[in-house]
Amino acid sequence: MPQARGRYRELRVLPEDSVEFVHTTLQKVVADDEVSAKILGEPAPGPASALRPDVLAAVSHATESLWRVSLSYHHGDGCDRRKALRIAGIPTYGIQGIFFDRDDIRFHGRDERVGVQSF
Repeated sequence: MPQARGRYRELRVLPEDSVEFVHTTLQKVVADDEVSAKILGEPAPGPASALRPDVLAAVSHATESLWRVSLSYHHGDGCDRRKALRIAGIPTYGIQGIFFDRDDIRFHGRDERVGVQSF
């Protein structure tokens, strides 16, 4: 049986988890001597962007006028692709304009989906 050549997949670690925890958990879940997980490089933390009043006011105005809902904040930017910009000192913001059922969240899963009405 031919050996598979190395395949690399990037994992984004959530801010509340350590790299070591994710690595250990991945090894336990895979539980296969033919599969290895390695940490490549030194993960750098992503600082949060300052909450600027002018940006928050613009976003609040948009959400209230378009959807008649209030703005809520969540910590979701610690593990995304904007991290490199923040590390370089460039503030970045992500706005999620999707409504979802809190009892049926399927972000980044095998059956990830967003309902038509939510979208």
